[in-house]
Amino acid sequence: MTTELPGPSQESVPSLLRPGARVFVAGHRGLVGSALVRRLSAEGHEVITRGRDRLDLCDAGRTEAFLRETRPDAVVLAAAKVGGIMANSTYPVQFLEENLRIQLSVVAGAHAAGVGRLLFLGSSCIYPKHAPQPIPESALLTGPLEPTNEAYALAKIAGIVQTQSYRRQYGASYISAMPTNLYGPGDNFDLETSHVLPALIRRFHEAGSSGAPAVTLWGSGSPRREFLHVDDLAAACVLLLERYDGDEPVNVGTGQDLTIRELAATVADVTSYQGRVEWDSGKPDGTARKLLDVSRLTSLGFVPQIALRDGIAATYAWWLAEQGAKV
Repeated sequence: MTTELPGPSQESVPSLLRPGARVFVAGHRGLVGSALVRRLSAEGHEVITRGRDRLDLCDAGRTEAFLRETRPDAVVLAAAKVGGIMANSTYPVQFLEENLRIQLSVVAGAHAAGVGRLLFLGSSCIYPKHAPQPIPESALLTGPLEPTNEAYALAKIAGIVQTQSYRRQYGASYISAMPTNLYGPGDNFDLETSHVLPALIRRFHEAGSSGAPAVTLWGSGSPRREFLHVDDLAAACVLLLERYDGDEPVNVGTGQDLTIRELAATVADVTSYQGRVEWDSGKPDGTARKLLDVSRLTSLGFVPQIALRDGIAATYAWWLAEQGAKV
């Protein structure tokens, strides 16, 4: 089952990304990168990719040489080491250092190679733990971060400042976007390292398959989260490459949230799980609420196209197909 891509963006201003542009997508095999490849290809752009087996993005010299050789019109930096609360809490060194190396290598290499446009993708975890809700871009660096993913957040904040610095010092047309929680085809379903939504899909599916009478989930279920289908994110990224050239980061989300308890109920319904859902309040909840203020993005004409339940159902179907292909 495939999810229909949102329609092409409307042309209302001269595009900053020429038709048929050559775009290097760093991290093309991941959740975000694969969606970007689908979207850019659908809009007629030439997508350039390199797998980790051929190019280590932590290697600054090789990355710069690659960009000088291929000379893309634009770079989208979607490569990152990512994970959920457990992974971030267990491996903060790796989440900090690997992301810093990738960002320093790709952004500096793009500048050295004369790449005209670059979009750096951060994360909503860059904002303070007690930021106002919905969270405006101006909340950045105004308070302490959520401790469970502080190392990853600091790396992403450094990436924002890096793109801003290249703009200010060199006049580079480099921008950054901060997506909310993402999901969709290509997501990570490993229970040790996955984010909440794919983890829920797998937990409920496996509980249903085994006939387990209950599923126990971390925390109280009360935190509120916002979720955006990755194909909607890809549409927003292309829109930003075409229309946005500002110094400030741009939030990318739906502008709507729900509790983890409500999310779990939706996933249980989609996966047809009939057992009980129990909550382990001794485990951490994380930030109480994370809803992005997306007014800057909506002012550019962006409207998400994929409803949450529909997106979850499509993602579940994709994962089942992937599991079937492995048998």
